[in-house]
Amino acid sequence: MKQVRLYVKGDVIGVGFRAWTKIQAKMIGITGWVRNVFDRPEIFGPYGGVEVLAQGAEEKLRKMIETVKQGSPVSRVDDVEVFWEEQQEMHDGFEIVK
Repeated sequence: MKQVRLYVKGDVIGVGFRAWTKIQAKMIGITGWVRNVFDRPEIFGPYGGVEVLAQGAEEKLRKMIETVKQGSPVSRVDDVEVFWEEQQEMHDGFEIVK
C-alpha cells in the first residue's frame, strides 16, 4: 500500500472537481480524500486549489495521478504537484472533506 498527495492547480474550484475526483477514485479502486484549499497561497496561488490524498497499489495511484492531470470535462488543470509519502493512517473509502 502506497500513499500520494496531490496539489492540483488551475480552474478546479466551483466546477464539481471534488465530486468528479471521488468518482474517479472509486472507479480506479483507491482510498483517501479530496478537499478545496484556500489558505495556502504559497502553494495554490491567491484563488486556491484542490488537495488529494490517495492510498492504494502503486499502479492504481499512478493511474489516478494521470486522471487528475487530465481533469474533469469542465475543469482546467494547470499543474499537479505529486508527493509520495509514508502512509500515516488507513482510509477505508474515498471522501470529500472540508
